[in-house]
Amino acid sequence: MRLPLFLALLFTALLPVGTPLAAQTAHNSNAPIDFGADNIELQDKANRAVLSGSVSVKQAEMTLNAARMTVSYTGQVVGGNPQVSRLDASGGVTVRRPDQTAKSQFAIYDLNRRVITMLGAVTLTQGGNTVNGGRLTINLDTGRAVIDGSSVRGSSGATGGATTAAPGGRVTGTFSVPKRD
Repeated sequence: MRLPLFLALLFTALLPVGTPLAAQTAHNSNAPIDFGADNIELQDKANRAVLSGSVSVKQAEMTLNAARMTVSYTGQVVGGNPQVSRLDASGGVTVRRPDQTAKSQFAIYDLNRRVITMLGAVTLTQGGNTVNGGRLTINLDTGRAVIDGSSVRGSSGATGGATTAAPGGRVTGTFSVPKRD
């Protein structure tokens, strides 16, 4: 473990690479990423850090919580900051933005593309509306969220259970209706 890189990861802002200023209407992808976790393991030769135990990541007005997260970086240090390229989260993943909350079993935040993909028993809530499916893709530049019935199937280790979307791989949900006079 190289201590200077570890300290840079721990105490400086984790910045995504090159976000066009004009594309920051929905989310500030240039904002520093602050994180907290019970444990951190730096795997410097693999250009990643593994955070575990009540992981919380905050960037601008968005928070991501999970049981475990792998932070992948390019190995390049620009301006004293490691260039983080991807966050992989698992275990009770929740992404909160000012107007919506999404929950799933897994999530991938591609900082270069500014896209979050959530997989496995996805629920997206906005106001009184709820949509359920197997996969959710959030474009942080446009704020567009697309959910489909694709599902993740596989063993979850100790529990041995399968993860699926709504029955039949369909998207389901409830939309609120305003009261009418």
